[in-house]
Amino acid sequence: MSSILDQITAQKMPRLSASDHVAQTLKKAIVDGLLPAGELLRQDEIASHFHVSKIPVREALKHLEAKGLVTFLPNRGAVVASLSVAEIGEYMDIRAMLEARAARLSAPLVSDETLEQARHHLDQFELATDAGRWGELNWLFHSTLYAAAGRPILLAEIRSLYNKVERYVRALLSITTELPKTLHEHAEILDAFARRDPDAAAELTRAHVLDAGASLVHYLNYHRSKGGNK
Repeated sequence: MSSILDQITAQKMPRLSASDHVAQTLKKAIVDGLLPAGELLRQDEIASHFHVSKIPVREALKHLEAKGLVTFLPNRGAVVASLSVAEIGEYMDIRAMLEARAARLSAPLVSDETLEQARHHLDQFELATDAGRWGELNWLFHSTLYAAAGRPILLAEIRSLYNKVERYVRALLSITTELPKTLHEHAEILDAFARRDPDAAAELTRAHVLDAGASLVHYLNYHRSKGGNK
């Protein structure tokens, strides 16, 4: 695990508290798939790597547990959380409902400037070549559009659901056959927002998330049936 953390911490990171720095580094390693489900997160090893005591490490792991990325097991300690296919499917169903609500509230209020920002994120998504960047830009595209609703609690709940399934969605996006469909659906959603059509924005968003959920469940069922560790 230490070599994996070396790769992440070598990248430029903002100045953070010790626990936040540890949490962000571990989160990135988990979401990027560098730390697989079930990986034991040894607190002493992590503390030694970051040159901190175990206190900020425990705080970081508790923070990641709240995000659904880490699980504490009796007699083992903290491990990278593993979600069942059923749990992932349910999270995506909940996302579809919440994101459709956010889209419905936002569409009539969205500004031309916000639409241009979302269009820029969509253009960058099309140009990106790695799953990590796709995941980041996917969130930026959707959250930029939802922000017009002025519902920070709703947006935070949606972000929490993204955190739980993001590593699995990135794995799905790495399948190139999914990208053209995703881009087409994004373009349709953006067009509905540009028309300030709340019904179309909500329905297209709901269908987009549900379709992604169905594709993700199919992918994971197939992968896990072959013995993959996702």
